[in-house]
Amino acid sequence: MRNHVLAQWEKWQLGKIDHLSVQTWVSSLSDKRSRATVAECKRLMSGVMRSAVKNRLIGIDPTVGVRVPGRRVRDTDERIVTREDVRQRLVPAVQPIRYRTFVATAAFTGLRWGEAIGLCRDVVDLDGRTARVIRTVTEVAGQTEFKAFPKSRAGRRTVPLPDWLVDELRKYMELYPPDGPQGLIFTNAVGGAIRWTLFRSRVWRPALVRAGLLGQVREVDGKFEAVWSNELGRTMVETFGLESEAVEHVARNQHGGLRFHDLRHSYGTWLADDGIVPNKLAKVMGHEDIATTMELYVRRTEDHDAIRDLLDW
Repeated sequence: MRNHVLAQWEKWQLGKIDHLSVQTWVSSLSDKRSRATVAECKRLMSGVMRSAVKNRLIGIDPTVGVRVPGRRVRDTDERIVTREDVRQRLVPAVQPIRYRTFVATAAFTGLRWGEAIGLCRDVVDLDGRTARVIRTVTEVAGQTEFKAFPKSRAGRRTVPLPDWLVDELRKYMELYPPDGPQGLIFTNAVGGAIRWTLFRSRVWRPALVRAGLLGQVREVDGKFEAVWSNELGRTMVETFGLESEAVEHVARNQHGGLRFHDLRHSYGTWLADDGIVPNKLAKVMGHEDIATTMELYVRRTEDHDAIRDLLDW
């Protein structure tokens, strides 16, 4: 409401908000936000307008008939990264190192961002090698809020922890003991909840560059070339004196790239490829409707060799 609805409409007179204005706003928002976010914004706007009609402040509801555009598939959607690339390339590239265990935990549990941030000491059973998802952290307008419930009823679940991850969590919690009123496990340098906006620009995107998963930085004659592509697909090159400057430049300017949420998509795909049945996969992913699981994950990654073997008779 604060980020999108009020930001657009709070200075408008109710009587001057018409259907075309609302449709233009929804269409513009769809270019920058997910379809689910746009639909929620429209729902909130409709609630305000219906209330205004009911209280006879306006004659008609201008949101009636406003269409939320269908989600356009982009070439950067749902990128899948392998288990090997996460453990051997991405996690070691994360700086500062205090965030490496956090990225590894998110990738190998399939937790949503807010669920991973909301993990507290009381829900992680290292001896039993499980973590219970019962809380989440949300971020609105740069402010984080701790909520004592997950995204949905199905979101309240228990997920298994790989043995190697249990070892990493033990070491991490010895170095950074969970503190504060909630006992959050993963925090920023001052003990607060990690903010996505800062994490994305300062930690996530630079780590992708260092891991070789976003753009390219190469040393040439004692200097560092930053190579990236813009949204039109045009390759750009610029030289810097320091490697850190080149990495930061690529992270800031490279179009697309692996999203943090793609770790969750990758996790679901790994399990589907390993033969985990849909109902069990839906439970560990926290899906309310198994149809969501069937649509997203019950598809194996391309195996051209196996297909050729079947056809080559």
